[in-house]
Amino acid sequence: MKNPLAYQRTEYDCGPTTLLNAVSFLFEREEIPPELLKFVSMYAMDSYGRCGEHGKGGTSRLAMMFISGWLNEYGQMTKFPIESEYLSGTGVTAEPGSRLTLALKEGGAVIVRVKYEVDHYLLLTGLDGDRLLAWDPYYRMRKYSGEAADVELVTDKPKLYNCVFSLERLNARGKGFYMLGDPEKREAVTVFNKKTRTKYDFEPEYSI
Repeated sequence: MKNPLAYQRTEYDCGPTTLLNAVSFLFEREEIPPELLKFVSMYAMDSYGRCGEHGKGGTSRLAMMFISGWLNEYGQMTKFPIESEYLSGTGVTAEPGSRLTLALKEGGAVIVRVKYEVDHYLLLTGLDGDRLLAWDPYYRMRKYSGEAADVELVTDKPKLYNCVFSLERLNARGKGFYMLGDPEKREAVTVFNKKTRTKYDFEPEYSI
């Protein structure tokens, strides 16, 4: 049975919450090994806040990259069918044929570092045309307005997504809600269940 996806418990744990949400999205509860939860809990939230308080800086890029690599090694050692890829910089886009969009079309989950007043991790779980289905671990009841009025809140898909927004918004270089921002500083992690992954052959469109 699949569990509902979770919300973060503090102002700082969007990283580990989103990592574990990726696992919950891809695997049945009975399949998930407790070692995986223990490892993510140990190594995420490794950054220090402004006053030197451990964890109040959230999860660093280094920790996210380390955990992504560990997931691959863990999968190979234990035969647990998980695989992951860490992406950074200009290669992180939501353009057609990008690693991010292909991962979603192949049934994977994608963790992205986006803007949400501060840097923030959330989970992409699917595509609906040119709109992204996402789970934001930061609980919100109020509808978006202003420049983010196009973001749709969803309350009836607790195992799949709780917000929907455009590929264009995610690709934007600004600092608005759910934007990837500066191409040089972008970050994403793809996660797959190897048993359910469906290879997708992307055929680029050519114009003459």
